[in-house]
Parts: sequence; structure tokens; C-alpha cells
Amino acid sequence: MTYSYIPGTCNLGKAEIRRRQFVALLGLILTISSFTGLIAAGANQTARFSLFVPLLVFSIGFVQSRKRFCLAYGLMGTFNLGKLGDLTRVQSPEDRKADRKTAIGILLQSAALAAVLTLALVAIPL
Repeated sequence: MTYSYIPGTCNLGKAEIRRRQFVALLGLILTISSFTGLIAAGANQTARFSLFVPLLVFSIGFVQSRKRFCLAYGLMGTFNLGKLGDLTRVQSPEDRKADRKTAIGILLQSAALAAVLTLALVAIPL
């Protein structure tokens, strides 16, 4: 599959999408290990709110990979459709504005997903 830059829609190529998938997997592993550690240590339910941070890592990686859009690149006005680290500057001010709007939306979606997942893990009666 070939990806092309579409303002506010797609600013990542295949290698960058894989990187975001790895970040999501890392966040999931951190969440599971932290949750397991909290349960094993007998920590109270409110300590589970600390899972928000690894869940945010998971959520950001997950949402970015699904949308084929990097929030950091969107905020910086860049994109990468080639090999890792090969950034291209977005030239059009209108395109940069569309990218910033999408980036902020991804951040908000990721934070909301992390919050919902955190509340679900806090609510589990263990």
C-alpha cells in the first residue's frame, strides 16, 4: 500500500505507522505489568489511577497508527512518508492549519480513551 500526504488526514508512511504500532504495544505492556504489580502489591483501587500514563502512551500510539497521522508531525508542520527520520516540511499555511487541528483532535481522542480505560481498570473489584 502506498501512502501519500493528505493535509489533516495522512502524514505517515508505512515505517512510521509501524513505529506507532510499536509505541501502542509498549504502552499496553507497561499497562499490563503496572496493573499486575499494583494487584500483587495489594495497592488500593485509587492507586490504579496511575495507569493513566501508560494507557496514554498506548492510546496515542494506537490512535496515530489507525489514523495514519502523527500528532507531533502535525504540530510541527512536517510529514514523513519515506524511511524513518526523513521529514518533509508542509509548505502551505492552510495545510499546516489542517494538520494542527487533526493533531489536537488526536491528542484529545487519546486522552479520552486513556481516561475511559483507566476508569474501567479502577472499577474492577479486585
